Amino acid sequence: MKSNAVKFRRKMVLASIVGAAASVASAAPYVSTATVGSLSARAEFDTAGTNLVVTLTNISAADVLIPADVLTAVFFDISGGPTLTRVSATLAPGSTVLFGPDGGGVVGGEWAYVPDTGVAGLSKYGIGSAGFDIFGPGDMFPGPNLQGPVGPDGLQYGITSAGDNPGTGNAPVTGGFALIKNSVVFVLSGLPQNFDPSQSISNVQFQYGTGLDEPRTPEPSALALLMAGVLYAARRRAGSNA
Repeated sequence: MKSNAVKFRRKMVLASIVGAAASVASAAPYVSTATVGSLSARAEFDTAGTNLVVTLTNISAADVLIPADVLTAVFFDISGGPTLTRVSATLAPGSTVLFGPDGGGVVGGEWAYVPDTGVAGLSKYGIGSAGFDIFGPGDMFPGPNLQGPVGPDGLQYGITSAGDNPGTGNAPVTGGFALIKNSVVFVLSGLPQNFDPSQSISNVQFQYGTGLDEPRTPEPSALALLMAGVLYAARRRAGSNA
């Protein structure tokens, strides 16, 4: 007959295995969406081992008429502040590049990542296709430079909407720059084991256009969100007539 001590140890080992499995199983993707006027974006944060997988999508059904309709960055916070390394930036399945080369699906040479934006009012981590005085040539994901200068600059390879008609709008969004319709997948490595995006990702902000004074949702306060909507509507009216 086995001793009580042996039985107890086996129970403890089994309990630890079950507990570990439950911990892994409880990890879930974190999905954030934000809408202001006709702008609507979605970011899904998931894991693959110790990689963070961020899928950024312009889910608006509205036509893109001006640069301020183009999704160009996402900012977010991660609890614990892990140090992450750029791995890849690729077109999501079903997405295409308008008005430019698609790099065989690799668009990392047009998108950048920084671990600290250093800007008041912005979340700490950032991924962007425009510079915003945040991203530089040394911040790029792996991949060829597909358009424009080396480094994030201007509107090129920003994400146009699901409902975009490429033949309508002002010059920058109808051939002036290459644009992605309508989703990009970014991979960053360096997550701790058993990382749970649903518990650790927060404060997601979507940036449009090429300046931080252009629409960004959600803003830090309801008043700022309202003002962003008013400013966006005014820009869209003025820009669509240009």
